[in-house]
Amino acid sequence: MKEVFQAAEHKMNKTVEVLSKEYAAIRAGRANPAVLDKITVDYYGTPTPINQLAAVSVAEARTLTVQPWDISVVRAVEKAIQTSDLGINPQSDGKIIRIIFPPLTEDRRKEIVKDVSKMAEEAKIAIRSVRRDAIEKLKAMKKSSEITEDDLKDAEKKMQDLTDKFGKEIEAVSDKKQKEIMEI
Repeated sequence: MKEVFQAAEHKMNKTVEVLSKEYAAIRAGRANPAVLDKITVDYYGTPTPINQLAAVSVAEARTLTVQPWDISVVRAVEKAIQTSDLGINPQSDGKIIRIIFPPLTEDRRKEIVKDVSKMAEEAKIAIRSVRRDAIEKLKAMKKSSEITEDDLKDAEKKMQDLTDKFGKEIEAVSDKKQKEIMEI
């Protein structure tokens, strides 16, 4: 029974981690190096993440600097950023690429907040799915007489408490991101 709880808690924790990583990649009007995490550059025939080819740093509140270690890939990195879904035109001086994030419009902020809410709801659904699978395993254990009816009832309550705890955690992460987006 303990293994079922450990596996469920691990999966729920992973769901929150994935959600946090997805949120980090959302552009919220401020410069955040994580927005470049999903962008890859063709480096000698191998798709390579930008953060493995260059030093990415926040120069100012709305400016990222990307300094490739190999100057020959500056153009490729610049092109990869231009063709990405960031919607930002990088500026390059041949050695350093600057990415200036324009302030978000009110409509765009509201759109992003909707996406953030949707992602949070999907994470909650994933957590409820983990709960359902764990409870099914517990019921199977009861059926095979590994646990009693009372153990099953207690375990179901504990599983619901665990689900509620992670649901609140998702809410907190989502609320924090929404506040960050709506900040001007």
